[in-house]
Amino acid sequence: MRNLLGARPGVKTALLATSMWTGVTGAAMAQSDRDTIVVTAQKREQNIQDVPISLIAIGTERLEELEVSSFDDYAKFLPSVTFQSTSPNTTSVYMRGVVSGGDGNHSASLPSVGVYLDEQPVTTILGFLPLHIYDIERVEALAGPQGTLFGASSQAGTLRIITNKPKLDEVEGSFDAEINSIKDGEIGYQFEGMYNQPLGDSAAVRLVGWYVKDGGYIDNVLDSRTFPSSGITKTNAALVEDDFNDGETFGARVALKIDLDENWTVTPTLLGQKSNFNGRNTYDPKLGDLNAGRFYDEQNEDRFFQAALTVEGKVGNFDVTYAGAYLKRQIDSFSDYTDYAYYYDVLYGYGAYFYDDMYNLVDPSQTYQGDDSFAKYSNEIRVSTPQDKRIRAVAGFFQNHQTHYIHQQYVVENLTSLFEVTDHPDTIWLTEQKRTDRDLALFTELEFDITDKLTFIGGVRGYRYNNSLQGFFGYSANFSSRTGEAACFGPSIVPGSPCTNLDRTTKDTGETHKLSLTYDVTEDAMVYFTYSTGFRPGGVNRRGTLPPYLADSLRNLEVGFKTAWADNRVIFNAAAFTQKWSDFQFPLLGQNGLTEIQNAAQAKVNGFEADLSLRPTEGLTINGAVSVIDAKLAADYCGFFDFATGGPATVCPQAVDDPSTSADETSPPQALDGTRLPVVPDFKGTLTARYEFPVSSSLDAHVQGSVSGQTSSEAGLTDADVATLGGQPGYAVFDFSVGVHAEDWEIVAYIANATDERARQLNLVACGVCGDRVQYGVNVPRTIGLRFGKDF
Repeated sequence: MRNLLGARPGVKTALLATSMWTGVTGAAMAQSDRDTIVVTAQKREQNIQDVPISLIAIGTERLEELEVSSFDDYAKFLPSVTFQSTSPNTTSVYMRGVVSGGDGNHSASLPSVGVYLDEQPVTTILGFLPLHIYDIERVEALAGPQGTLFGASSQAGTLRIITNKPKLDEVEGSFDAEINSIKDGEIGYQFEGMYNQPLGDSAAVRLVGWYVKDGGYIDNVLDSRTFPSSGITKTNAALVEDDFNDGETFGARVALKIDLDENWTVTPTLLGQKSNFNGRNTYDPKLGDLNAGRFYDEQNEDRFFQAALTVEGKVGNFDVTYAGAYLKRQIDSFSDYTDYAYYYDVLYGYGAYFYDDMYNLVDPSQTYQGDDSFAKYSNEIRVSTPQDKRIRAVAGFFQNHQTHYIHQQYVVENLTSLFEVTDHPDTIWLTEQKRTDRDLALFTELEFDITDKLTFIGGVRGYRYNNSLQGFFGYSANFSSRTGEAACFGPSIVPGSPCTNLDRTTKDTGETHKLSLTYDVTEDAMVYFTYSTGFRPGGVNRRGTLPPYLADSLRNLEVGFKTAWADNRVIFNAAAFTQKWSDFQFPLLGQNGLTEIQNAAQAKVNGFEADLSLRPTEGLTINGAVSVIDAKLAADYCGFFDFATGGPATVCPQAVDDPSTSADETSPPQALDGTRLPVVPDFKGTLTARYEFPVSSSLDAHVQGSVSGQTSSEAGLTDADVATLGGQPGYAVFDFSVGVHAEDWEIVAYIANATDERARQLNLVACGVCGDRVQYGVNVPRTIGLRFGKDF
């Protein structure tokens, strides 16, 4: 039976604690009366306990029991995973401390964690698809660079969502419904359904659908700004509203499976989802707990469609797999930039530049209108040798092509026509660009059983990438004589732009590697050593005067063990690792608040992960997991490129003492060697206990409780960012649930975030000089819910 959650991902994150099994190095919460979890993390079927990498897999039954419905549901309980999010479709994911903060800007770095839906990558520059998790076979989380079998966006790790495929021999279905209430917030609800229908003896179709109404919990309260240059006062009285950050999501998935013969199977899949959210999931602590002051309507609509095809078969003794997909994604957004305008007026008097055609000063506050259009297609074909031989191999070819049309329009109402960007009324700043990311790869991996107990694994992946950014960004020629239209060197090449002032490309080739040794101490105990490398492609800065940023690379050394005891009643896994992150890409706010990508010299990440699963008595399971990570710079970060060495500068300018002035002209590093990397806590852990017991001959029940939490982390890397954004305190979240279930139905009541803890996940400012108004993104307040599910 599929279990339900309600509310937005934050609610589900909290609810997940009520039942979350967790592991860090591969525990699958296996029990003697459950099937062994089989994974395909190495592009072939294996018992999870035999895979020599840090791997978590949550199978179908556990997904149902654990109330998993979104990314936040499982991320909260994966100690190696951290993330930042302002809404469900703008989430940046990091693994094992490989994070510099601020990713997700359209011209910024590609993600460092790859996300796959079945065999197809679904990562875009603004993050992965916020796919609703329902009717899923398993979720796999691969920590660390995979080296060989996954590519550019899997530098720090990979997440894989494997859907349930159509069944040829069974008619089945399920339905789930839930209602929930957020403390001092709104009511939320959710409906889900699945139906599987055989079509003759060799084909079947599987239909899945969902609808989620997320209740709001942030209030837009009365607020005002008085701009010093004009004396104009702006209020948000017309927009005051309780619980204004609500939303809804609906979608469907259909899969067709056809057995062409005994050797070949074709599985085409169609997926579509649309979500609409109001406001952002951040609040202003100066206005009170969970209060915000927004001066314009904020909306975010995200819709995507994917058509995918997987073909599996045999040619002789070789297994052949083809996986291809076409993904189309559209994000339309409207945001309030009043704070941006206000602080630039307070500090620099910028409000004096904004007037109407009669030269009267106008309200300089801005609204942001965004239109992000993605198209992505990928193809992979691979061949595997028989897996029952002493020597086994897999080899393949991968291709990925993504385009991103970017429209960003900053509007000042009643702006003089002199300052408008050509053909864009009231627009002070315009971005019309096309970003294209292309990569190709050839890969191979070999396994050799040196003895019955000792196995060697080696692989290499050769890659080539070619990334470009072209179009227009900036002001009108009348507003700026050096940037925007004044800097154009050619006619428009991107639709909607007045001309072209950016057309740059960066490309490179290289390779990543993987070496591993595994030793089976017993049938239930394995030790391993793994060396793997990963990379992230370089790219183009949208400020054309800046050089492209370099590719960065990650080198990982890991030792670990996986063990099972007492007929799988005890599972204990652990791993220790050290990672060197070279030339790592770091975003910062530069001139005019434009995001720039620089390369820092290097960072070092040392860590330890462990998980323990116990079933001491019938019906009782206890699960705990921890991650200890020490992630720091391994050289000074100067914040600029060294053209002499062709890489990031590590020797920063020395102090200059000019006796003719009283100022101190020193230029210290922006972040010193040894500075903690942002977002990553030193410790993250979780503990869950679940007890199941019979209440009658046909009914069973459960009670469950859990706690998850972490220590504090920094919100930024540089000294300036840390001073502006502050830190993110540690937290602990408690959750509880009770339920009754029969063979084909279930009722569960839960309380998520029982102590109403504010688990801060993001510190945010609207601009580099807006440090007086830091906003916080947190988990959802205490939520009480009831759900019902039925199989048929």
